[in-house]
Amino acid sequence: MSTARDPLPDDAIDARLAEAPGWARDGGEIVKAFRHTFNECVLLAVYAAGKANELNHHPDMHLSWGRIEFHVSTHSAGGKLTEADFALAKAIDAIAKAGGATPE
Repeated sequence: MSTARDPLPDDAIDARLAEAPGWARDGGEIVKAFRHTFNECVLLAVYAAGKANELNHHPDMHLSWGRIEFHVSTHSAGGKLTEADFALAKAIDAIAKAGGATPE
């Protein structure tokens, strides 16, 4: 029986990426950046962190002036991509959209 944290095969990753506009595969992670004011990027990081805690799945975030970049992978699956990564990506997209962030 597979779980949300089992590694996905490449064809499943490709299918999930097709449903996740703006997310790109970079090795064993998916990556997406957003632009907004510095304060709004900080808020996006805070809200994304809250959702990550709720999902018990935590991204790496790189925050700079007017830009935030998310790197998502499943560390417990050896840095491979899982369903949990795409669930978190979808949540990040919803938070970013609600906050008016622009995908890069």
